[in-house]
Amino acid sequence: MDSILDFFIDPLFFASTMGAMIMCLGASLVGTIVFVRRKTLIGEALSHASYPGVVIGVLLASLFLDASHESMIYFVFLGALIFSLVAFFLIEKMQKQFRVKGDASLCFILSSFLGVGILFGSRMQYTHPIYFRNVQTYIYGQAATMRDSHVVVYAIFTTLIMLFIGIFFRQLQAINFDSKFSKALGLPTRFIEVSVAVLLSLSIVIGIRSVGVVLMSGMLVMPAAAARCYTNKLSKMFILSGIIGILCGFFGNYLSFFIPDAMAKEGMIASFSLPTGPMIILVAAVICFGSLLFSPSRGVLFRYIRSVQFKNRCLLENILKYLWKNPEPNTKGVNFVRIKDSQSLSLLRAYYLITKLQMEGYIQKDGARRINLTKDGFKRAAHIIRLHRLWEVYLYSYLGIGEERVHRNAEEMEHIITDELEIELTKLLNDPKLDPHNKPIPQKGRI
Repeated sequence: MDSILDFFIDPLFFASTMGAMIMCLGASLVGTIVFVRRKTLIGEALSHASYPGVVIGVLLASLFLDASHESMIYFVFLGALIFSLVAFFLIEKMQKQFRVKGDASLCFILSSFLGVGILFGSRMQYTHPIYFRNVQTYIYGQAATMRDSHVVVYAIFTTLIMLFIGIFFRQLQAINFDSKFSKALGLPTRFIEVSVAVLLSLSIVIGIRSVGVVLMSGMLVMPAAAARCYTNKLSKMFILSGIIGILCGFFGNYLSFFIPDAMAKEGMIASFSLPTGPMIILVAAVICFGSLLFSPSRGVLFRYIRSVQFKNRCLLENILKYLWKNPEPNTKGVNFVRIKDSQSLSLLRAYYLITKLQMEGYIQKDGARRINLTKDGFKRAAHIIRLHRLWEVYLYSYLGIGEERVHRNAEEMEHIITDELEIELTKLLNDPKLDPHNKPIPQKGRI
């Protein structure tokens, strides 16, 4: 394999690559709807519930077709689609009419349908052993053996999914936000719900040939979960999820060939293979996990960094407040150890914070480890004190909280009050001069 383009040109790789990419696109789009509605486990239940449909479809095809006939795929897809839809409506009926909880109904349908499929399959293993091999390909998937006919079927199903989302996007958006309110407005909520069930079943049907019954739910959830890390808009989430799905389909195929080929060339392992379906899921898992960790707005790493930065800012402002409250902040100064102990800081962290304040021009140090506020530091500290005492006045005057209890809440709020909120508080409180403890509030024009 000389180039990535060979996966789209070489007849040996074209069907599996295009089929997997189209499958992942359709699954990721429908998975976005399911993910937004917080019904991700429904994909797991329906994918397993489709298995008896696969077995029965192959059994019916055995009456008319040879085991290697391309038309067998239509029997399999039809059987899987029917059983998937039946499972969906049984789950819905159990939840609404029999008051069975969602997780219990999902587990019941999943296990019972899968059990029926395994029962039929075990019998088929002895009665139709040649056809049983076709059934096995739908358990974990076998994307590498897909044909052009599979690609055509996948393209038709995925086109239907994209058309539905494009036509009914506004309705989907409203129903996902509030289904009861949408129903009161006269939107076709039942039609949308049934259509989503059909599309979900279609996406499972087109996916089980590539990634299998066992792994299909991962392809529904992970692209949507990854896309959610980068946007709050449903339209962008559909686009990102679709792009991620396409990338998963391509790189799953590419890596399933490239890794064994590279290892064989290096002489590490003479005979080694990676199944395409699981590789697609692994690529999706890596993208999803990476997004959960490193996305700028929702990633765990960046949230942790923002949290540390906020805590440090609070400590810096608390140090400035402490220096401002010193009886003689501009003459004697405050000892470094007293500052460290007042904020319960370690020696290293205290040194870092003091150095940072000095670099920002808010404090100055002398040779005796005495620390004073600069002019800018005095203004910054006075502003923090002002915000603190304004909030105390608000809690005491408007919420009726006792003066002995307002301090702790104000200690937290002073760090997050914006300039706009300060202006509103000043107007609302008629620019107070004293806080509930009769301490003067630094005035805006004098800071």
